[in-house]
Amino acid sequence: MPPNTEEFFKKLSKYLDTKIYFFGSIQRNDYFPESSDIDADIFTDNESSTISKMQNFLHLPKYDFKKFVYKLHKTNKLVYGYKVKYEDNMNNIKTEISIYNDKDKEDVLLEHNSKVNLPFFISILLIILKTFYYNFGIVPKTVYKYLKSIIMNYLVEGEDVEFITIDVPKHKIDK
Repeated sequence: MPPNTEEFFKKLSKYLDTKIYFFGSIQRNDYFPESSDIDADIFTDNESSTISKMQNFLHLPKYDFKKFVYKLHKTNKLVYGYKVKYEDNMNNIKTEISIYNDKDKEDVLLEHNSKVNLPFFISILLIILKTFYYNFGIVPKTVYKYLKSIIMNYLVEGEDVEFITIDVPKHKIDK
C-alpha cells in the first residue's frame, strides 16, 4: 500500500476508534499501486454513528453512503451494510469502504478472505486484464468490469455474486 494511503487509513482508523480490514486486490499480486482502488471493511455496533463520523472525516454527504444487500457464498447468509467510494486525487487515494454490523463480521471476513489465495491462472488473467485496462487503456471500463466479474465470480466462485445496492433519492436523505 502506498505510504500516503496507509497514513490515510491509520488516521481514519484512529478517528473511528476501530480496526479497518482490507480485502480484494490489495491482498494479492494483481494490485496496481497507481491504479487499483483499495477495498476496506469496517465493523461497528452502530452503523449510523459510524457513517456520521465518516461523513465528517471524509467531507462527504450522507447520500454518498449507499445501502446494500449482499448474499455471502460461503455461509449462504444475507448481510446488509453501507458502501462509500472516496477519492482524493491530489494524494492518489481511491477506496471503497463497506460498513457492516459487528454481528456479521465473522461471515463477511470468511467470504472476503476466501479470495486471497487465488489459483495461478486466475491471478495471471487478472494481471493481464488490469495491464490492458490500466497501463495500455485498450479495454473500455464496461468491458473491464464485465471480464473482471466473470473471472472473480464464475471462475472463482462458480456463480454470480448477489449484491444489490439500494439508491435512495438525495431529497429523502438527511444531509
